[in-house]
Amino acid sequence: MAVILAQTVPSPKLPPVISQSPRRFLSLFPLKSPFASPSSVTVPSSKQLPSIKFRLVTRASASELSPNVSDILGDVSIFTAAGQPVMFKDLWDEKEGIAVVALLRHFGCPCCWELASTLKEAKARLDAAGVKLIAVGVGTPNKARILAERLPFPADCLYADPDRTAYDALGLYYGVGRTFFNPASAKVFTRFDALQKAVKNYTIEATPDDRSSVLQQGGMFVFKGKELLYARKDEGTGDHAPLDDIFDICCKVPVS
Repeated sequence: MAVILAQTVPSPKLPPVISQSPRRFLSLFPLKSPFASPSSVTVPSSKQLPSIKFRLVTRASASELSPNVSDILGDVSIFTAAGQPVMFKDLWDEKEGIAVVALLRHFGCPCCWELASTLKEAKARLDAAGVKLIAVGVGTPNKARILAERLPFPADCLYADPDRTAYDALGLYYGVGRTFFNPASAKVFTRFDALQKAVKNYTIEATPDDRSSVLQQGGMFVFKGKELLYARKDEGTGDHAPLDDIFDICCKVPVS
């Protein structure tokens, strides 16, 4: 089966609330989010940027991912929400098992609470199709447990990648521009009610202690064994893969 490499359709021009005032845009997040009000938001200036520890991540498109990417992930070690180390390759049956692998930005991201909530609602349908749901977030296991307990989200489907090893292996986007000012983030406005509902029990305590981690973007992948069926990298914060696309791929693949 050929791999489907999802490309993001060019986003429309930024809404005035973003293009004219990034602080005002960030203030639209719920009051319990780390972006509680314009006065609480600090947008780094060019002079401040060198003080942040950045890592260079190749800005590759999804089309540059190898269908054998599961081999690259084979040596990646992450943690269960309970704190036990686990190899990425052991998360699903690499012979015939089908898995939806969702990489969240980080456990303290309000948009990722919304995505996690959506995935939780989709789990019954995935289970019925014999598809395993795997959600990975940036942060330590104790941060993962905060999301699992407060959202709530099934802890046995949740994993922590504090060093962003899997994110680097997949070449997912990283940086200030992608996190705060990418046009794709405007999609959040179309799901604002769902976002507010998802963060009802949100706490900023779920944010990684390593604050540079908040600049990480996520992505969505579907595997059948070692075969990559679908790959999509989030262009910006809140730019999540449409679940209908995921269902079209994984719920139509014959389970051996």
